[in-house]
Amino acid sequence: MTTTSTAVDKATDTTGERADLLVALAKQRHFLSFTARELTDEQAGERTTVSELCVGGLIKHVTVVEKLWANFIVDGPSAFPDFSSFTAEDYARRADEFRMLPGETLAGVLAAYREVAARTDELVATLPDLGAIQPLPKAPWFKDEAWSARRVLFHVIAETAQHAGHADIIREAIDGAKSMG
Repeated sequence: MTTTSTAVDKATDTTGERADLLVALAKQRHFLSFTARELTDEQAGERTTVSELCVGGLIKHVTVVEKLWANFIVDGPSAFPDFSSFTAEDYARRADEFRMLPGETLAGVLAAYREVAARTDELVATLPDLGAIQPLPKAPWFKDEAWSARRVLFHVIAETAQHAGHADIIREAIDGAKSMG
């Protein structure tokens, strides 16, 4: 279930800022994945708060977000959908990122997360310039014009940490287990 070995191995081959980014990504991914330890598929899909969030759904969401942002670093705004033309059906599909759907398993969700993490780690290690800038797609939540690859990676780290905290609260309500403490 660990997602840290790839990033830690890469960090030993990478120095400076890239190593720091890989270790920070690995740490937050570990906390998110660790929250799911020993859960059944049913528990991974359990909602324990008033929101739609569940542990498995949070991992699914972070997987999708990390993949989109890694694609953005390489391909720019074309990596994202056109948010200005989202339909109710598009928003419903997006909401499915936050829950375990019939037929999905925690093992499958975690495997997809590890796959995306490995791709991002490779990108961090090999990207020619972390300062490379891409224009952001048009969306009501983006106030900036453009982000560097470095800023994107900081955003992925922050998003992963935030959702690891959400997952920890949900997990504690399921069976009392905590990620820390």
